[in-house]
Amino acid sequence: MTHGREKSDSPIVAGKPANKAEIATAEPVERRGEAEGNTGQQSTPRTQGRAGVSQALERVRQAARQRKDERFTALLHHVTVDLLRTAYYGLKREAAPGIDGVTWRAYGEGLEAKLESLHDRMHRGSYRARPVRRQYIPKADGRKRPLGIAALEDKIVQRAVVEVLNAIYEEDFLGFSYGFRPGRGQHDALDALAVAITRKKVSYILDADIRTFFDTVSHDWLIRFLEHRIGDQRVLRLIRKWLKAGTLEAGSIAVASAGTPQGAVISPLLANVYLHYAFDLWAERWRRREARGEVIVVRYADDIVAGFQYQDDAKRFRAELEARLEAFALAVNPDKTRLIEFGRFAAETRKKRGLGKPETFTFLGFTHICSRCRRGRFQLKRRSCRKRQRAKLRAIKQDLRRQMHRPVGQQGRWLRQVVSGYFAYHAVPGNYTSLGAFRYHVIDLWRRELRRRGQKRPMTWARIARLAERWLPKPRILHPWPNERFAANYPRQEPYAGIPLVRICAGGAG
Repeated sequence: MTHGREKSDSPIVAGKPANKAEIATAEPVERRGEAEGNTGQQSTPRTQGRAGVSQALERVRQAARQRKDERFTALLHHVTVDLLRTAYYGLKREAAPGIDGVTWRAYGEGLEAKLESLHDRMHRGSYRARPVRRQYIPKADGRKRPLGIAALEDKIVQRAVVEVLNAIYEEDFLGFSYGFRPGRGQHDALDALAVAITRKKVSYILDADIRTFFDTVSHDWLIRFLEHRIGDQRVLRLIRKWLKAGTLEAGSIAVASAGTPQGAVISPLLANVYLHYAFDLWAERWRRREARGEVIVVRYADDIVAGFQYQDDAKRFRAELEARLEAFALAVNPDKTRLIEFGRFAAETRKKRGLGKPETFTFLGFTHICSRCRRGRFQLKRRSCRKRQRAKLRAIKQDLRRQMHRPVGQQGRWLRQVVSGYFAYHAVPGNYTSLGAFRYHVIDLWRRELRRRGQKRPMTWARIARLAERWLPKPRILHPWPNERFAANYPRQEPYAGIPLVRICAGGAG
């Protein structure tokens, strides 16, 4: 592996602060490490090929960690046949085929020869990216989201390249970035936000959304951002091929001058790289140099939530955020961006001014509400977003209609999977009532469809209750309280751990 010593010309430089630096937002903090006795068992690859890939990428990771300004000029050789094989087995088996019509199982016949050919074409430069097949999926607001389905070989190569690039960028990305990153998920972002609002001096929340982000990403800016760290022109040419491959829709191929195809394996990483330079580094610097009070930030893909101690900080941040995004061909969605009074002291201060309860905001499918526990202390309540819940119920109703004449047992098994999957995400503390309401509406939809099948034996509530008792799981809380899971994942934040709570949102929210 060859590394250049060229210095990045990025306009923003973000140094990693010391552990005891006094910063009031989310920052990079590492998760709890594996138990010493289990490290060998957890991380040892099962084959020599995987071991070689893991060791090589670990060297890339160490170099990226130690030399923040270095450009990597030799990366493509890390995309080996072993890594392509691992990428193939990491794809979804039942995913819809792309423009090539090749399914996962069909490609698996004679796999080794196909991977050898793909590897050879990549390194000779004869690999060609194919247009993605565009489909549309319904959104909660009734609109449709465009989804790109790539050809299978494009998925394999993209997944392998993402594995290599993650070794670099996971050392660069900041702690308050959560979307589509290894070892991080939506509940990590939700936990970090909840802990920050509960423990920090947050009185105002800016709920910001970037308008049609994935469709407006500037290709020129994206390549310039990538060139800060990637000096291997072969990798950059691959990315340009995917960006310029175009989309197939209604029999015609259209090539866009901006945007990344939603649904492509490479798109989430490219989106994080773009926002790392366009937003994250700027927000980190702003809160350290410009803010008068405490500031917390959590970003999941293009959804941004920032909390402020003072209103003037919040207003300045919003105005400067709009200018910052505009400089990189992005724009804030005014219909989905709001600045509200929210936090531990919001209810009291609003009451003194003769105002009503604090407004609510929605983040990652949950409506966040200022409330109080039985002892009268502030408590952040999170309820399932009603709009999304109604959209999910409409989808269940349509699927039940299509399955109306299937045996009751098959319907019950399918509904059990649907309800269990919904509970797995939404069963957070304080959301029991919403879970019960969702289950009740599912039972009612099931009863209505069964009644349509015939009049010989009416489907009464007593009968459907027995079926629900047999097939549908009952509501129960599955997730721990945010502060408990956050402390387990980021033990350096635990009270009395000997280190001040200066990074509450870091490995969590920043």
